[in-house]
Amino acid sequence: MRFVNAWMLVLVLLVPVAGAFWTFLRARSEARLRRIVAPALQRRLLPNRPKTFLVQAILLLSGLALCLFAAARPQWGHSQQVIAAKSRNVVVALDVSRSMLADDVRPNRLERAKADIADLVDSLEGDRCALVAFRQKGVLLCPLTTDRAFLRSALESATPESAPRGETDLGAAIRASLQALDPAMDDHNAIILITDGGDLRNNAFAYAHAAKKRGIPIFTVGLGDPRRDSTIPDASGKGVQMFKGQPVKVRLEEGALREIASASGGRYVALATAGTAETTLGAIYRKFLRQVAAKEQAEEEELRATERFGLFLAPGLLLILVAAFLSRGRFAGTVKRLKS
Repeated sequence: MRFVNAWMLVLVLLVPVAGAFWTFLRARSEARLRRIVAPALQRRLLPNRPKTFLVQAILLLSGLALCLFAAARPQWGHSQQVIAAKSRNVVVALDVSRSMLADDVRPNRLERAKADIADLVDSLEGDRCALVAFRQKGVLLCPLTTDRAFLRSALESATPESAPRGETDLGAAIRASLQALDPAMDDHNAIILITDGGDLRNNAFAYAHAAKKRGIPIFTVGLGDPRRDSTIPDASGKGVQMFKGQPVKVRLEEGALREIASASGGRYVALATAGTAETTLGAIYRKFLRQVAAKEQAEEEELRATERFGLFLAPGLLLILVAAFLSRGRFAGTVKRLKS
């Protein structure tokens, strides 16, 4: 047996003390009346039902003790209880750097990611989702919400101009994602990081370890072809972006993404370039994140102790009511007052 409010047991121990003090006050009051009241009036003024008073006092004090014991919330045994599952909070961090415009994934990496995130939105089933766009910094485009229409609107507006220009910083993306999550719900929080892996700041691992400390897994999703280079369209969209007279080439860099996922307790998933039903974000969400939530919920049900306060509260209230009925409007042992 365990007690949620064990300190209430101290009040239970004080009930007999209160009963003894009550009896003492009653006896002292009667003794004073006997000294100052004429014998002829003592029958009218002094309690004439001592046995009824004793029964009433026992019932009242016993009921009070049981109610206080119930307030301590005794628990013993375990039972399978149906508990409303907590909703999972998911932050999707989307890389909107210009390297995401490479077309090794059709129509390009960014548009493929947006299409998969839209598929993820359809798989939420009541869970809340937020959207962060990042390049040099992470920008919260949509806070945690269950409003799919609002989330889709924010997703459709995501472009390379949605975040400040600069070197791609995966650490900034993770930091912004952690800030969007409520620490009180960390056991049901997760981050999905979608990028081509081009981390040019190398501070992502520190934030991945910070996520691990909060119990937040990071699922990294790699977009692009890791085996061959791809070019990036220029600002006009008609040519190839050049640097020092040479075309800029990029490829999926999986190493950092695997390490970030491992450091945070998450998983790395590479989206196939062709795109199949098994490699969409919706499928990944159903396969990994929803299973994690189900596992946590099952463990919570298995270890939940059974509340037993009702076994003491109901008889306690019943005893107090019986004591009240015996008094007929006043306690049986209450000393009557002289009318002036």
